[in-house]
Amino acid sequence: MCTAAVYKTENFYFGRTLDNDFSYGDEVTVTPRNYPFRFREIADINTHYAIIGMAYVAKDYPLYYDAVNEKGLAMAGLNFVGNAVYGEFQRDKDNIAQFELIPWILSQCATVDEACALIRKINIRNTMFTPDLPSAQLHWIIADNEKTITVESVADGIKVYNNPVGVLTNNPPFDEQLFALNNYMHLSARPPVNTFAPELDLRQYSLGMGAIGLPGDLSSQSRFVRAAFTKMNSVIGKGEAESVSQFFHILGAVDQQRGCCVLENGGYEVTLYTSCCNVDRGIYYYTTYDNHQITGVDMHKENLEGESLLRYPTIQKEQIRMQNG
Repeated sequence: MCTAAVYKTENFYFGRTLDNDFSYGDEVTVTPRNYPFRFREIADINTHYAIIGMAYVAKDYPLYYDAVNEKGLAMAGLNFVGNAVYGEFQRDKDNIAQFELIPWILSQCATVDEACALIRKINIRNTMFTPDLPSAQLHWIIADNEKTITVESVADGIKVYNNPVGVLTNNPPFDEQLFALNNYMHLSARPPVNTFAPELDLRQYSLGMGAIGLPGDLSSQSRFVRAAFTKMNSVIGKGEAESVSQFFHILGAVDQQRGCCVLENGGYEVTLYTSCCNVDRGIYYYTTYDNHQITGVDMHKENLEGESLLRYPTIQKEQIRMQNG
C-alpha cells in the first residue's frame, strides 16, 4: 500500500510513501543520459533524459518505484491489486511491460501532455522481469509543474484521469477515490459552526473539531481522503528547507507504524520509505522507517553524460543528534 502526492511552493515537489512488510533493497538511483534502456518488445533507447528516483536495481536495470527526470516530469507506480489488467500483444501499439513504463515515459517526455501522447499509443503488458519477479499490479500518477494525471490499465482499456487533488493511493479506481471526497465536503481546518441545532447551546471544546469525521484508519480510501485534506489545507513558506519539511509532514499523515496493519502471513506493513523530490532542481530527499533524518541526493552533482547507473543505498539506521554531548 502506498500514498503519493504533489506540492507546489516556489518549486515543484513530488513524493510518496512505500508501504510493505519487506524491502527488495531500495536505492536512490540516477540513470544518466547514455545508459541504454533495453525494452522487451520495442526498440531500445540509448540516449534519453536523465532520471533520478527510488529503485530496486536487478541485473543492472532500475526497477523504479518513483522517479523524476531532468525536464521536470515525475511519475510513481502504486499497488492496484485486483483492478489492474494488462493486455495481450497488439501489433499496432507500443507494447510496454509494466516494469518498463516509468523508464519509457520519463526517458522521452518533458511534460504530462507529452506523456499522454505516448500513453495513447501504448499497450501495457503482463511481462515478468524474471520468473521470481512477477508483474506487479499497479496504477500510476504522472505530474509536471502544471498538471497531474492518474493512469490505470483495467479490463476495458487504459484510462487517463485528470487528478485535481494531486494525490493517489491504491484501491478503488481513481474516479471512485475522487468521488468519495464528496462525503467529506463539510470538513474544515477552521472551528466548526453549530448547524446541528442552532437552538441548542453546542460549543467547541477542543481545537481541530472542524475536521471531526476525517478518517484515521490505514485503508487506501481513507488515506486518500486524509492526504488530500492535509495537502489542500497545508500552509507553508517558500524556502527549500521549509517546503521539504512540510512535504514530509503531509505524507506523515498517512505513515504506517509497525503493528497497526497485520498481514495474513503474520508480518506487519510499515512505511519503508517516504520520498520528496524537488522536481525543478533534481534533488531526491527521503526518510526510512528507522531513520527519520532527511537524506538527499542531487542528480546534477553527478555525471549525467555517463552510461552506468549511479546508486545510493538507503540509510536505514536512525541518526540521533545528542544536543548536550
